[in-house]
Amino acid sequence: MKTFKKLILSVIFLFTMGALSAQTPPPPNGTGGAPGGGNTPVGGGAPVGGGLFLLLAIGAAYGGKKVYNMRKEKTKEKDLYI
Repeated sequence: MKTFKKLILSVIFLFTMGALSAQTPPPPNGTGGAPGGGNTPVGGGAPVGGGLFLLLAIGAAYGGKKVYNMRKEKTKEKDLYI
């Protein structure tokens, strides 16, 4: 029974901490002197395009290598049975 109480209390604690850290941040202030005006997004308005294409290219290369290795293994298995 003691371990059950500890388990319940730790689960309640974890959910409470998760809910507290999931609060929305305050809106950005308009007087920060940030480039682009006073109402910039929280991320700073940085472009995402270049990094997105880089991640897509790396993912495609990784997937191609996996397919190549799978086909290579399949031909090795086929050669063993011949």
